[in-house]
Order: sequence, then C-alpha cells, then structure tokens
Amino acid sequence: MTTVLKGITWEHARGYGSVAAAAGAYRRVAPDVEVRWEQRSLQAFADQPLESLVEQYDLLVIDHPHIPLAAEHGLFARLDGTGHDDELAVLAAQSVGPSHETYAHAGGQWGLATDAAAQVAAFRPDLLPEPPRDWAGVLALAEEGRVLWPHKPVDAFSSLVTVASGNGEEPMRSPGIFLSADGLGEAMETLRRLARLVPADNSTWNPIQTADALSSGDRFAYVPLMFGYTNYSRVGFRDHRVKYIDIPSSRAGVRGALLGGAGIAVSARTQHPEQAIAHAFWLDSAEVQEGVYYDAGGQPGNAVAWESDRTNADALDFFRGTRATLEGAYVRPRFVHYIELQNALSEFVTEALVGRLTDDQLRARLDEGAEEWLVHS
Repeated sequence: MTTVLKGITWEHARGYGSVAAAAGAYRRVAPDVEVRWEQRSLQAFADQPLESLVEQYDLLVIDHPHIPLAAEHGLFARLDGTGHDDELAVLAAQSVGPSHETYAHAGGQWGLATDAAAQVAAFRPDLLPEPPRDWAGVLALAEEGRVLWPHKPVDAFSSLVTVASGNGEEPMRSPGIFLSADGLGEAMETLRRLARLVPADNSTWNPIQTADALSSGDRFAYVPLMFGYTNYSRVGFRDHRVKYIDIPSSRAGVRGALLGGAGIAVSARTQHPEQAIAHAFWLDSAEVQEGVYYDAGGQPGNAVAWESDRTNADALDFFRGTRATLEGAYVRPRFVHYIELQNALSEFVTEALVGRLTDDQLRARLDEGAEEWLVHS
C-alpha cells in the first residue's frame, strides 16, 4: 500500500521544481512512498500560521527563524534520536556556513538545511567586466545609473543588518537595543546614499523582481545586496545570465550578510513520521542535493553541492563565488517572536530610506521593537 506524504513549499523553480523533481526520483528509492508537493506565493506562505500548516501537511519548507516558535510549541517533529543520527552528523559537517545549526533549538534538531542563501552581490558579466568590490566602488557605479537595489521593507531591513554587521556591530545582540546610534547612523548613511542613486521604484522591489530586471536589457549591471538565486546564473533561465559574488567588502571584510535559505521540517501532526523523516534526510543528502535537486532548479544547502565542479561550471561559479559571504553570515536572533519583530520593524527602515523618518526616529522605533519582541514577549 502506498503512503502519501503532502508537502508545502514556495512558488518558484528554486522552491517547488527542486522538491517536486526529487519526489519523482524518490519513487525509485522508496516505491511505496509518494510525496506530493503544493506551492504558494511567498506572501501567501508567510501569511498562513504554522499551526494551520502542520495540520494540513506532512512536510514543510520553512525559514529558519520559525524554528524556535515551532520547537517550543510542539509543531515540528524532532529529527534527532529517530534512527538518523549518523546522517545528521554528516549533514552537520556538510553545512554551508551556519545554515545547519539554525534548524536546531533547545537541544533538538527540528529541520534540515535544504537550501542555503544569504544576501550577496550580483552583476552582468557581459556589461561589467570587473564589478566593484567595496562600498566606495558600489556608490561610484551607482552615480553612473547602473545599479539596482531591492529595498522593500523586509529587504531594506536585511540590508541594514548586513551593512551594520559588516561595519563591525551586529544588530540585536544587546537586550532592548537594535543598534547603537553610531552603528545605525553609519549604516544608514551608506544605504541612504544608495537609495538616492537607484531607481525610485526599487523601494517596492524584492530580489526576484531585481534579478529579473538585471537579467534583461543593457542599462543595469550590478546589485550590491540581494538574496541570491542560482537559477539566474544558468543558461536559458532568462535572456542574460547573472553572476553572483560576495557582498561588498566593509570594515569586517565580506562578513555580516544576513543568512537566509530554507529548510525542510516534518509536522508533529503527521500520521507517517517515519516515512516523512526518512524523505527529509534523503532530500538533504549530498548525492540528491548535487544531483536531481540542483538540476531541477534548487539551490542546495549541502556543501558538497557548493564545492562541486559540475554545479559551479553550470552556474557561473555561483557557489564558490559567494561561499565566503555564506561562511561569515549573520544569524538572526533565536527568539520565539523574532518573526513578529521583523514584520513590525521592516517598514520603518524603508520609511527612513525614502526620507519619511530621521535616524533618531528610526532608532527609537527599532529599539522599542527590540524591547517588545526580544525582551518582554
């Protein structure tokens, strides 16, 4: 009798095509298990509470900041101690930067790093033979009108974290303080200058819209900060290929980029925990990640795939070209209510970038949020 597992992921070749193709391949490994994936837009996926999703699906592709909430409210199945601890140790050793550890909480492992990402830079090699490598070079190129930068609220928030961390002060590391006045001021000075030099509609763009624009036409050649999508580096995905590289160097080098990516988790409500957990471990194995998962548009979370000559040759050295950024990435605070903080505060960063808030007003709102969501919630 066939066991059917239902999964939910996000609507993109990277999010859906990868796991759907892997599910097809899994039938040859486990003929009695069928994995059926559904997809939703990023916004629709973000808006539906995890409590509802775990009632409907056996497998969930999720962002790592959800892990503390899911773990403390018993929403995800624990993956350690289920007969896969040897595989778990291998995956920990094959982590890209801190990706694997972000799916652990309170002594347990609640997800696996299926997809690894951080804010990185990107350029068009056919238009820009040598991209800028520091912020002085970025702003000089922006003065020429050749730079894009997505800074809708969540991406503006992410960029503020990245730039401040690169300058030497990681946000949200002290109770009730988002950033010091000097740290916030220095980062916002860079980002405000950038915001004035890129097209005004970039304040409503996300990384996918930006990559679409970068990969078409011949005006724009570079983006300093956005989450990488290896799809745009491959032949045939868009009119022109995009090459991803490390973020612009700051005081700390290429350190401090906000860590993104996605992981696979198993619902604590599933009626088929053994089969669901087995599939999750198989999906994250080096062979699958470097093979069918990547080939179907995925962005692997396994370091073997990042070090592969084949995947790098296929994607303009996407993985080797951004690896230093991933290894030095900033990990968001591991608090149950972090997502609420990010949702509540992100809009203020964009408001400040477009001139509707001063730095002092922005800092007051960010500190209030850090106090409310990370200290007293």
